Amino acid sequence: MKRELIIAFVQKELANERTGHDFYHGERVANLGLKLLLHDHPDASQLTQDIVFAAGLVHDTIDEKVCADPAGELEKVKKMLEDAELAAEGREEVEFTITHMSFSKNLGHHYQLPLAGQYVQDADRLESLGAIGIARAFTYGGKHGNLIYDPKIKPVKLTDHDQYRQHEETTINHFYEKLFHLAALMNTPAAKAEAEERTDYMKEFVARFMAEWQGKKF
Repeated sequence: MKRELIIAFVQKELANERTGHDFYHGERVANLGLKLLLHDHPDASQLTQDIVFAAGLVHDTIDEKVCADPAGELEKVKKMLEDAELAAEGREEVEFTITHMSFSKNLGHHYQLPLAGQYVQDADRLESLGAIGIARAFTYGGKHGNLIYDPKIKPVKLTDHDQYRQHEETTINHFYEKLFHLAALMNTPAAKAEAEERTDYMKEFVARFMAEWQGKKF
């Protein structure tokens, strides 16, 4: 597989992305997904590794939060992966993974991803946790005009895609509504352990935030 073609494609497609779903996010997901995979499955086939790398890199190029035409972008991804000489079986797995892995897609129905897809999904969710997760949450919230926090706006239980996208939220509420729940949704042994540590770090941050907000740190 020609990894350089995939890298160049994602760099071009996400060149103007400013909400934390940029090329570097995809690169981190691809690399972290491979590390998690090889930690749990050191004998993973080259095809499986290629699927994790490719899906990790391209997953946000088709995201509705990022592009105006997800279906059209998916066709571009499929053509690019063929040019990159990823095996047909691998291309099918990448397509299924990136179209079924998002948090919002799994609110109403849980999709069972193939093994490679599980590591990509876990790596992507780990990117929403820890120090980078905090930074990305506030970047995304600011870009979309969300308040940092408003005690009058209470966290809600997320039930489906449309409600998730349309409800009134603050960035701090996002931690309670989504981010603190991700550790329990991890698929793989390596990701579960890492998610717990990153979640603990975020909980410490939010606790400190609330203490400062309430004037308890002076």
